[in-house]
Amino acid sequence: MIIPDLDDDLQATLRNLAARHRRSMEEARGILRQVLTQPQPPTPLGQRLVQRFRGVAMDAPLPARSLPRMPPQWDDQA
Repeated sequence: MIIPDLDDDLQATLRNLAARHRRSMEEARGILRQVLTQPQPPTPLGQRLVQRFRGVAMDAPLPARSLPRMPPQWDDQA
C-alpha cells in the first residue's frame, strides 16, 4: 500500500511502534489493521453537530413560538 504525502513524523511513529512490537515495516500493516478494525463507539449526535457547525455564525433571529394549530375535525363533515 502506498500512502502519498505521509507525514514523516507519522511514518517514524509507525516505524517505532512496529519496532517496539518486534515487527518489520512490512508487518506494520498488521498494526494498522488491528487499530483500524477495532470497533469505535459512535459519536453522539450532539457532538457531531457541534463539530460540523463549529465556527458558523448564527446571527438570524429565531422566530417567535406560537401555539400548535388544531387538528382537523373529520367526524363533523357529513
